[in-house]
Amino acid sequence: MSEIVNITTDLFRIPLPVTLTDATHGEMREFDLITVQIRDSEGAEGIGYTYVGQSSAAPIYEIIESYKDLLMGEVAGRIEYLWQKMWWALHYSGRGGPVSFAISVIDIALWDLKSRKQNQPLWQFLGGHDPKVKAYAGGIDLYFTIDELLDQTQRNLNNGFHAIKMKVGRKHLSEDVERVAVMREFLGTDFPLMVDANMGWRTDEAIRAARALSKYEIYWLEEPTIPDDFSGYGRIHKEGRVPIAAGENLHTLYEFQHLIEADGVAFLEPDVTNCGGITAWTKVAHVGEANNLPVTSHGVHDLQVHLLAAVSNKSYLEVHGFGLQDYITNPVKVVEGYATAPDRIGHGVNFDWGALGKYRVQRTY
Repeated sequence: MSEIVNITTDLFRIPLPVTLTDATHGEMREFDLITVQIRDSEGAEGIGYTYVGQSSAAPIYEIIESYKDLLMGEVAGRIEYLWQKMWWALHYSGRGGPVSFAISVIDIALWDLKSRKQNQPLWQFLGGHDPKVKAYAGGIDLYFTIDELLDQTQRNLNNGFHAIKMKVGRKHLSEDVERVAVMREFLGTDFPLMVDANMGWRTDEAIRAARALSKYEIYWLEEPTIPDDFSGYGRIHKEGRVPIAAGENLHTLYEFQHLIEADGVAFLEPDVTNCGGITAWTKVAHVGEANNLPVTSHGVHDLQVHLLAAVSNKSYLEVHGFGLQDYITNPVKVVEGYATAPDRIGHGVNFDWGALGKYRVQRTY
């Protein structure tokens, strides 16, 4: 059995093509990309990655570095064992947050390596349910004018999307209602329209907003309040009378279980780059299946298309241009509303290291 012989970590700070804004994070002009390359004693290699908001990657990078001594010489294919080893090594001071991000990066690389060695695409290696996955265009457009919002929507329609997500959470609820109403009229009846509040409301505000937006037949309301308020999610889901999507800010399997027990969610939304990697994402999907809930995704669509393609309870794949598509070869394309998991072995996300090189951060911390 092959052993881990080398782990290489890199950090890149990448400017966004345009400044993005949502209800919580303010203006975003760049993002941090952390990559890990793991090589085994037989020369096989796997790649993992995660991304965070501008200038916030340092703790994650340092945790990954601290894990190297823990992992070197271990059997690369014992992924569950290695996951538990990393989790319990920092359990007392971690249990989520940067620790889950760090585990995610390494775990993704290990699954990529293992599926490459089996000469299989990741989605087949994980179960291989159906390579075609419905996809929606995720806009980060809270402060776009209505004309800008509709122009973006038309471009997304022209690019093959049959479902759209927009941001809500402006200063006045009436503004959100007006914008959603315009979008519904533009898209027509029965077209899937998701709205995302990015944790911008208190529970009472979210219930009021959900009721106001329900008349526009939104497909789901995403992250209406802070992720820690499980009972609040239960109230919003029950009293707001719209389906709720949530989970991109949950970092452990146990948090997803609490959300489900609170009846606070209709669409589970784990992000493979922060929930503990492919190992944890798959467990969340199966817990969802056991509770008759679909699973959707957040970010890194070129990777997460594999995960949704592997499970039977998949919903939509989120696709948005966060700038990473310019630094990988063969990015996922959407055709007639669907993305298709590729047949390349592993996850098939191959970085253009030359293009990324000028954004490498010279670490001084």
